[in-house]
Amino acid sequence: MKKILTIGEIMLRLKTKGNERFFQSPEFEATFGGGEANVAVSLSNFKMPCDFLTVLPNNTIGDECVAELRRFGVGTDKIIRKDGRMGIYFLETGANQRPSKVIYDRAGSTMAEAGPSDIDWDSAFAEVDWLHITGITPAISKSAADLSIAAVKEAKARDITVSVDLNFRKNLWKYGVDAKEIMQEITKYTDVVIGNEEDCQKSLGIELDVDVEEGNLDVDKYEKLTSKVLADYPNVKKVAVTLRESHSADHNGWSACINNGSVFYVSKKYEIRDIVDRVGGGDSFAAGLIYGLRTYEHDTEALEFAVAASCLKHSIPGDFNRVSVKEVETLMNGDGSGRVQR
Repeated sequence: MKKILTIGEIMLRLKTKGNERFFQSPEFEATFGGGEANVAVSLSNFKMPCDFLTVLPNNTIGDECVAELRRFGVGTDKIIRKDGRMGIYFLETGANQRPSKVIYDRAGSTMAEAGPSDIDWDSAFAEVDWLHITGITPAISKSAADLSIAAVKEAKARDITVSVDLNFRKNLWKYGVDAKEIMQEITKYTDVVIGNEEDCQKSLGIELDVDVEEGNLDVDKYEKLTSKVLADYPNVKKVAVTLRESHSADHNGWSACINNGSVFYVSKKYEIRDIVDRVGGGDSFAAGLIYGLRTYEHDTEALEFAVAASCLKHSIPGDFNRVSVKEVETLMNGDGSGRVQR
């Protein structure tokens, strides 16, 4: 089996203890995380060969990050090392009606300053048949956006399948370019689009008559939304949209839909209560979908696997989804009792 390649920025994640507010105590939990790296870890846990390409600082923090990725079986040989700094994000986990809060400190990071000329594309795509990127990396800088556009163009020139998680982050698009200008160009070279309703609106300019802040979602409107993406981008073969009903920081309804031009399908819905950590939930969905599309005969099965995988992620602290195929398929097939396994 050929490899999956993910390209993007991995950061140092500094999280408050439990549900504490920033500096309520002088301690942070230090781990690593970032959209594309999270996908790589999930896929490696699913026993799919996956390489991660990024630019990391040539220091001890960078060394520890590489070691952590290797611990999960992610291929790190394509990671570039340079002098500089690693991006950081600070996380305060909300509870009940208080939402979680993320603060980014990633300006001038080694990945933010990387550009297309830093990558040997022939080496990057060696033994690769699937590329996954997100809308996060092109949001951090103009050079990172250029790198992302070059990546999808180079992939399509080699007949490599491309998936993009639109992942709109309003707090990152600060360098004078509208997200739509970049993401619409990237989507022209994409086979599988992943996102939520806000991503489609803010990244692709496709409007949907729904308030993204509302807790309840009108699923009927999503067939029109996904069909519009397929119509506007004839190269796109499948569109998957996650459907999150945010009742509170601790209680979400979680499902998704997929449209492949022939079939529109909505998954089963999970009521996720007592959420442990929702950061990385979308990445675990993307990884589950990639695994499912490469494994199962039908897109409907792939979607159910993706939703079950991301449902489980909400029970796991940290960015990474530390679950196996067996655990996901157990939930996917109806066993969500949470009983002790002996």
